[in-house]
Amino acid sequence: MSRIGKEPVKLADGVTATIAGQKVTVKGKLGELSYTMHDGITAKVEDGNIIVECADDNNLGNFHGLARALINANVIGVSAGYTKQLSIEGTGFKAVVKGKELALTLGFASPKIFTIPEGLTITVENDGLQVTVKGIDKQQVGEAAARIRSYYPAEPYKGKGIKYVGEHIRRKQGKKVA
Repeated sequence: MSRIGKEPVKLADGVTATIAGQKVTVKGKLGELSYTMHDGITAKVEDGNIIVECADDNNLGNFHGLARALINANVIGVSAGYTKQLSIEGTGFKAVVKGKELALTLGFASPKIFTIPEGLTITVENDGLQVTVKGIDKQQVGEAAARIRSYYPAEPYKGKGIKYVGEHIRRKQGKKVA
């Protein structure tokens, strides 16, 4: 039996869950998310908790823990939401939100344009040097932040580029002059 799958998912205050067959729908103050479980995995709501059960642990043990983890991520998302912060370092590097697009000036001939997906909010602070991605879907927030970072990942020699706040970039020494 999966150790992660055995743990109940505690419903936060103001969060309701409905289960219809294999589909678990979670509603909270920030919105609504749903997850369709794999065949053989069932869920039920008991005493403010969601219990995820597995019919045959030999073949479905991996899906048991996965289902529980994704339902837990949905519960956290609709109650508190998810946030990723990126910092931009480099001379002349900055970000600007223009309607439903994020324009990144990163030293290329033209700015890189990132279209903001539905359900996410992207804000720019600190004179365009800090980008914050917010949303209720953990996977969508992480993917958007990774795509923004992929335009110019922080390089190890000067440290310029886009990195996550709190990420440590190992610096290299560079060439030695004779």
